[in-house]
Amino acid sequence: MNPGAYSGLVLAYIGDAVFELMARTMALSEADTQPGKLHKRTKALVTARAQSRMYHKLLPSLTPDEAAAMRRGRNACSYTPKSATPTEYRHATGVESLFGYVYLSGGHQRARELFEICLREEDDI
Repeated sequence: MNPGAYSGLVLAYIGDAVFELMARTMALSEADTQPGKLHKRTKALVTARAQSRMYHKLLPSLTPDEAAAMRRGRNACSYTPKSATPTEYRHATGVESLFGYVYLSGGHQRARELFEICLREEDDI
């Protein structure tokens, strides 16, 4: 698969699923396995507001191709939900696009590394 051939929104489509699966797996690895608590922890990571903060954390660690994929997603946004500002939503779409790009590139280890960067210093999550 050539992830460079897909639009930013298509990359975000698959990246949304990849990111949520990683967040669910991380929540499951914690001691508590009550579904309600798992959902709460996962939901805290997959909001546009949280992913917008992650956008800025990720930027310094990206390769040029990864940064381009994140920009494509960020610039492709046209819809804004009520729960986020337009900028937060665009940044979140950029993060999802990045994870879609990395996943389709076969970089599963790289996706885990990026996810760990996303989780650093997130005291409120």
